[in-house]
Amino acid sequence: MLKSQVIQNQDIQGGAIFDQDHRYRYLLWRTWELAAPRLAFVMLNPSTADAHTNDPTIRRCISFAQSWGYGSLEVVNLFARMATHPRQLQQVTDPVGVECDRHLIGAISRADRVILAWGKGGSLYQRDRSVLQLLTHHRANHCVVPPLYCLGVTQNGQPRHPLYLRRNTQLSPFPLSIPDFCNKTSFCS
Repeated sequence: MLKSQVIQNQDIQGGAIFDQDHRYRYLLWRTWELAAPRLAFVMLNPSTADAHTNDPTIRRCISFAQSWGYGSLEVVNLFARMATHPRQLQQVTDPVGVECDRHLIGAISRADRVILAWGKGGSLYQRDRSVLQLLTHHRANHCVVPPLYCLGVTQNGQPRHPLYLRRNTQLSPFPLSIPDFCNKTSFCS
């Protein structure tokens, strides 16, 4: 069973979808201007943000989205398990969560632009590759996936995480296709 929480205040409305035990966050959204385009961020894993509270990463994502002219954002993750440090993902049986892919595809299908932003940890269990293949498959079968962008890439070719980037960091198209991504990274088989 999934739990949905919704907040409203005078400036930003939002919400989040969690599993019943509140250990997995599948989706988080914020809206400040309904008529403006929608942005989706695909990051590594949820930390502490919920329907009522923004953590530093969500505040940074909102700041970027507003500066680029977007009116809302949805945040999904490679791993839905909530953890304050990515190493904690290795200590659980299922860091992905049973509803993760469904919410990931849903958020991306609703977005006008998708930002890949999971940072260096995306290679854990080859989840980055799995998600890129999922997006490629969904695009081929449904033609609904908008272009993929990033905030630059790490030395290993992973899309950079937004938290510690400069405010004036610009979007760039995600530079690699699935085969190119897997050829440039050592963790793809």
